[in-house]
Amino acid sequence: MNSQLLPIDRFLQTLHVVSREASHLKYSYERLFSENINEDWVVRLEQNPEKAERLEAFISRFGRMQDTIADKLLPRWLLSMAETPGSQIETLNRAEKLGVITDVEAWLQARKLRNVLVHEYMEDANDFAENLLNARSYTQLLMDCYNRLQAYAKDRMNIETEKLPQTIDLPLTV
Repeated sequence: MNSQLLPIDRFLQTLHVVSREASHLKYSYERLFSENINEDWVVRLEQNPEKAERLEAFISRFGRMQDTIADKLLPRWLLSMAETPGSQIETLNRAEKLGVITDVEAWLQARKLRNVLVHEYMEDANDFAENLLNARSYTQLLMDCYNRLQAYAKDRMNIETEKLPQTIDLPLTV
């Protein structure tokens, strides 16, 4: 992204990036969780490379969206409102105070889970299945944050709807 852009433009560009990431994550979410994820499903992954690939796509997209929101989108959002972002926890706390994040503790747990999914990949099939089901819930947290930022930009920052990406909702059940 061009560093000469105004903070509001950088925020909007990043919001559009997160919109694309959300769309890809939704696709992976729907494909992965259309199946019954359990210990047996995890054990059988070795014999099913297509399912393993679906899983890898979901984990990658889950982590990428989380990283982009926390590392880029939230700080750029604050800068666009002439606020100075602090550390990641300070930025998350400010986002919670402004109503964009509903629960900082849940966000931190999602972050921890992301690291577990990436680095402790399938050491224990039962634990891994449980972690995937937790990631299913935390995916809604990410989508909710994106949608709240989109609504905040429209309603409180008075950004025209045409300049904003669409909201993205996950199905309640897949």
